[in-house]
Amino acid sequence: AYYGNINERQFRNIYRKALSKRGDTTENLIALLESRLDTVIYRAKFAPTVFAARQMINHNIASYVVNSDDLIEVREKSKKLTVIDGSLQSKERDVPEYIQLDDKNKTAKLVRVPKFAEVPFPIIMEPSLVIEYYSR
Repeated sequence: AYYGNINERQFRNIYRKALSKRGDTTENLIALLESRLDTVIYRAKFAPTVFAARQMINHNIASYVVNSDDLIEVREKSKKLTVIDGSLQSKERDVPEYIQLDDKNKTAKLVRVPKFAEVPFPIIMEPSLVIEYYSR
């Protein structure tokens, strides 16, 4: 699963939250998943994988919902880590438009919550199937 950093119980809770919000459930679900701190760290290319992003932060705050005025910054003592530099220099994926990255200072901002169509998934995602599964 793409959001493999989230366990079944957490995903179910996120789905319920998406369902309870007004508007399109798919867009709500993507917004909640893409606003998680671990996902933002991955999208900003501070980590090569979502799992690595989760390991970089205190596990209690991995699910923190990032707001557009939050500045995500790599700790000073971690700025020289080769895993971060290697990930930032990797050409495997681009930083999406909804993330503002300052790779020199190693800071990032979630400029806005993305729409489903903007999210660069490595595979074709079918949120309707996920919604169907969880609504049973």
